[in-house]
Amino acid sequence: MAIKDYPFYLKSTIILFGLILLMYVFAVLADILVPLAFAAFLAILLNPLVNRFEKFKIPKVFAILLAILVLAIGVAAVFYFLSSQIIQFGDSLPMFKQKFAVMTADFKNWVQATFGLAKAKQDQMINDAMSNSQAMVSKTLGTVLGVFAIVFILPVYIFLLLLYKTLILNFFYEVFSEENSKQVGEVLKETKTAIQSYIVGLLIEMIIVAAMNSVALVALGVKYGILIGCIGAILNLIPYLGGIIAIALPVLMATVTGDGDGYTTQLLVIGAYAVIQFIDNNILVPRIVSSKVQINALISIVIVLLGNALWGISGMFLSIPFIAVLKIIFDHIPTLKPWGKLLGDTIPTKHKGQLWPKTRKEAVGVK
Repeated sequence: MAIKDYPFYLKSTIILFGLILLMYVFAVLADILVPLAFAAFLAILLNPLVNRFEKFKIPKVFAILLAILVLAIGVAAVFYFLSSQIIQFGDSLPMFKQKFAVMTADFKNWVQATFGLAKAKQDQMINDAMSNSQAMVSKTLGTVLGVFAIVFILPVYIFLLLLYKTLILNFFYEVFSEENSKQVGEVLKETKTAIQSYIVGLLIEMIIVAAMNSVALVALGVKYGILIGCIGAILNLIPYLGGIIAIALPVLMATVTGDGDGYTTQLLVIGAYAVIQFIDNNILVPRIVSSKVQINALISIVIVLLGNALWGISGMFLSIPFIAVLKIIFDHIPTLKPWGKLLGDTIPTKHKGQLWPKTRKEAVGVK
């Protein structure tokens, strides 16, 4: 019996078990696959720079090393800037802890008086939430191998992927039949363009949002506005969910460091961030971040949550480019094109079928 002749329920069951097995393998091998995935995206990002160096007659090995050095200097500069801000924040940490403890005690008393929830129960809920957040972070940085991967394995992966680029590309062409070579070439080209435009656009967006956040917070007198603004821009890289956390941080800082003269500063912070989010979502993202591949909001939220469940914070960052690549593949395979349309953000003006009769005559079957 041909595969296409199997009943639908049998094929769907096989596909479901295959997906479950694939997700299990991804979860078990997270310490290996997460740095490899990051390295693949960064290698695609650095590839034009390597090609430019090679045009200057620089040997390929040295061109790759030079490109990785440029990336390392950029990352080190960002960490140096943030660390200098964090050191200043650390000097005031004891005072913040004291004020925050007083606010927390007042809040617990209010919750107990208003909702009848005992303080012990509140403490238990907070401890459970903290345990869950620590578990999420540990998926990325909780093991020695995770830290080792960032420091050493990631640059090695990037170097080897760029060194064996031709070998890897030839594999993709040879593994498929010759008549599909044109489609394979289109998929690889569109994948490279989508990832490069997405990552570069994301970095530009992050810089602009960080500048707007910092200017707004400093103008409103929020302490450590530059640090919180930059952290908010980094959190903004997580679609939809990061923006909520980014707003909560300056509001919390304004509350802890305020003089107790009302909530004017907090409301102004929320208003400023709302304007920044509007500019980001309606101007920056469509013109800077968006590539040829568009993923609709529903799929974006679901895939970010699934990425978090699978690989923690790393999964949240990798989920959108991963689903974008998946959509490119779906769009080039005739039998999978409906799935590609489902992932996209193009909304049809009308549906192809009729779910209910439009008139009374149609309802009773009168022609």
